[in-house]
Amino acid sequence: MFIVNLTYLVDLREIDAELANHVEWLKHCYESGAFVASGRKKPRDGGIILARCTREKLEDYLNCDPFRRKGLARYEIIEFEPGMMASGFEKVLVK
Repeated sequence: MFIVNLTYLVDLREIDAELANHVEWLKHCYESGAFVASGRKKPRDGGIILARCTREKLEDYLNCDPFRRKGLARYEIIEFEPGMMASGFEKVLVK
């Protein structure tokens, strides 16, 4: 499993101008089964993605993100191995 921490590098106006393309990219990643959850950070200075795929595949996906291609955000990838989880999350976290 991976947590991807996006940090915006530009003004929110530039982020918002590219947001529809970013959302389309996210939808593709969800359809592939690679992404489990995503959303904006508060305060809105970036976002978080929870992913379940190989690191190589994740890098491939992230390289296609319009935010990355246009230099709008920085990406920190944190890998972790779930040791415990709330009941019901087994189906979400295990691929």
